[in-house]
Amino acid sequence: MTLASYSAAEKVTFASGNASGPPDLRILHYNDVYHVDASSSEPVGGIARFQSLCNYYRSDPRFEGQPALLTFFSGDAFNPSLESSVTKGRHMVPVLNGIGTDCACVGNHDLDFGVRQYRHLTRQCKFPWLLANVLDPALGEDEPLGNAKKTVMMTSSNGIKIGIIGLGEREWLGTINALPPNLIYKSASETAKELVPGLREQGAEIIIAITHQREPNDNKLAEKTPEGLIDIILGGHDHFYNHSFIKGTHVLRSGCDFKQLSYIEARRRPDGTKKWDFEIIQQDVVSEIPEDPSMCKLVESLTANLKTKLEKPIGYTAAPLDARFTTVRLKESNLGNFVCDLMRFHCQADCCIMAAGTIRGDQIYPPGVLRLRDLLYCFPFEDPVVVIQVTGQALLDALENSVSKYPALEGRFPQVSNIEFEFDPSKPEGSRVTYALIGTEPIDLEREYVLATRGYMARGKDGYDSLLVQSEGGVAKEIVSEENGVLISTILRQYFMSLKVLGRWKRWGPSLGRHWSSVHNEIERRYSLKPPLRHRQTRRPSRAQEPVNLSDSEDERPPVEPISTDVTARENELAIMRKVMRKWWRLAGLKGHPGLCDELGEGEFVVNWTKAVAPRLEGRIKIKE
Repeated sequence: MTLASYSAAEKVTFASGNASGPPDLRILHYNDVYHVDASSSEPVGGIARFQSLCNYYRSDPRFEGQPALLTFFSGDAFNPSLESSVTKGRHMVPVLNGIGTDCACVGNHDLDFGVRQYRHLTRQCKFPWLLANVLDPALGEDEPLGNAKKTVMMTSSNGIKIGIIGLGEREWLGTINALPPNLIYKSASETAKELVPGLREQGAEIIIAITHQREPNDNKLAEKTPEGLIDIILGGHDHFYNHSFIKGTHVLRSGCDFKQLSYIEARRRPDGTKKWDFEIIQQDVVSEIPEDPSMCKLVESLTANLKTKLEKPIGYTAAPLDARFTTVRLKESNLGNFVCDLMRFHCQADCCIMAAGTIRGDQIYPPGVLRLRDLLYCFPFEDPVVVIQVTGQALLDALENSVSKYPALEGRFPQVSNIEFEFDPSKPEGSRVTYALIGTEPIDLEREYVLATRGYMARGKDGYDSLLVQSEGGVAKEIVSEENGVLISTILRQYFMSLKVLGRWKRWGPSLGRHWSSVHNEIERRYSLKPPLRHRQTRRPSRAQEPVNLSDSEDERPPVEPISTDVTARENELAIMRKVMRKWWRLAGLKGHPGLCDELGEGEFVVNWTKAVAPRLEGRIKIKE
């Protein structure tokens, strides 16, 4: 695919019907970018292909003689990702600058490493960061959080003055681990009504709001402001692509993870009304788009030290693992079930609740090899699993909070273990749960239960006030504190390594062996893991059954039997993936099968270096119709 043919892949999101002649403004919008590398499913994304698209819209001969491209970003870049766990967001500064970003809105994850680190990073950016409606009194009267700007005036290459305001929502303040005290939140719509007239007085001919809010809050912003106050809202925080038109205002969000972008052409209406017409194009970042060589070099320099360990095979799945945001934040997920079960069994707890925002993969991991990068990309957060003791009432309150914002794609939506409950989304917030079971028994509001959860939730984040631990001013008793807990990614890694049947983890002592043996027993009783088939020396295994290399710093003892070292033989992996996927689709149907993956028949799926996991849906979370 050449740059000149990019237009063939464009999808029209909105057409005014009044496009004639060159545009008065050209705009590129993107939001919520975490992973600089491409993913395995379309649209694959990746910053190198994304950069090629930016270069195309900025300088292709198709746009010769037209205004220079303006690029706006709606927040969330510095975290969470595997790279950020090492760089604390530093790796994204040259990426954002290289894209040619002209202005950005502060996102909640941009503050994950504290305000001081945010300021350090943004001082290196070649563009301003905006946030008008979250104020920090410690910085001075009416001063935004992190010394962000409230508004900015820009002038396009053809002389048009553009007024830009940055706005965030109240809800995401509760998702950040370390914020200054006594912050002041102001209504986004009231802030816009207060500040936009000042931009008009400075000569702004068009008003753009760059926001980091869920779509319902962006829609509310359009509804609660006078028609014509804001011309277009470029939103973030949600991880999907969508457009709406409310009271003359366009509301747009442009996907996530460098997988989509929006190209926008704006034209003044010739009727003298000072209104604008917009042509909005969605461009998916697909694998056919060539990678930008300079950005490839930058990504290589940013990730070179991580790649070797990230590519290590860690386990095998016989079922597709559903980590899509639209699954884990709206309903039960088989991956959520599996991880919550592991957390519960590992911690020997009565039950587990995990906020679905913990799961960051946003894709279906197909049957086949799971690599270390899959685990760490999907679970990048640095707060450990904790164990707390709470009352049944506190658990019920936590479940009520978890579904309080449904159907918004909120990270507080739960994935659970040893809990079954039903909720009615038509009921008011706080009274949606119609029943809840712990195990097979109705929840006892007076009884105390042992709960495994994230440290993030035990600090009351995402509205989980009922789980707040005593050290943070709550009432929940800490059994395993954050100081002594382990990361979800670590639990997963140890579990998969303990499943390996060829070779042994050199640091595996008797106590760890007994512990993981008990975890295996619990998982096998629930999911019926497929045992491996060890090949014999006298018979070479089929190509599709050849094992992958298990050598790494934690697995140094030689295996009992010789194994293949061909780690890069992608065709081996694909052959097994295709075979199992055909089996899965045949049994499961196109989508929504209640079991997600049936037990495999003898000989249908075997690998000779590990047991294959096959988590399924079990009806833990029910939604009343």
